[in-house]
Amino acid sequence: MEKKRVIVYVDGFNFYYGLKKNPAWKKYYWLDLVKFFEMFMKPDQELIAVKYFSARPDDEEKSRNQNAMFQANKENSKFQLILGKYLQKEIRCFNCGYTIKTHEEKESDVRIATQIVSDVYRNNCDISIVVSADSDMVPAVEIAIEENHPIYVYFPPFQHSSNLRTKCGKAIDLSRYESRFKQCILPDTIHLRKSNFDLQIPDKWKQYQNQT
Repeated sequence: MEKKRVIVYVDGFNFYYGLKKNPAWKKYYWLDLVKFFEMFMKPDQELIAVKYFSARPDDEEKSRNQNAMFQANKENSKFQLILGKYLQKEIRCFNCGYTIKTHEEKESDVRIATQIVSDVYRNNCDISIVVSADSDMVPAVEIAIEENHPIYVYFPPFQHSSNLRTKCGKAIDLSRYESRFKQCILPDTIHLRKSNFDLQIPDKWKQYQNQT
């Protein structure tokens, strides 16, 4: 029997900030994402792609650490990185007039929704899994459901959306599967075949692992 093709769509910032919420979970920043989601496949399913949506932050250290994780995961051909934009914005207090500068990630929610709908209509997969707690995903989920396409939501650790849980046929909380996170931590050194380079886990992320 031919296996059902599964694509996982990961809202990178939602996933990252879910891990960040609990200091004990920061050690899972250095995660083999394909291996992790393959652990959720049933015998009649095959993971064909993990589409990871994110953007590069302006902060040099954060960008360097994030890029290391990207490069490590890109060694697996099933990992697909899709980048949006990370833009600076100003927030002004109407009472005192004080202005602060902050950043926000743009386009990822639209890119995820577009990819889901595109893959459904092109019959690129038989099952879709959305890893996000962003209710902006609801319209894309609704379209998939209208096409009788099975679509499920996996909530990043310590993240939740009642709207998504209601819409999807199946919803699970990844915080319940810490044992699987532990099994999918990447090695400290990853050999990048194309560039013939040994990539090391970021020092700060290694410290998170040593703290537990």
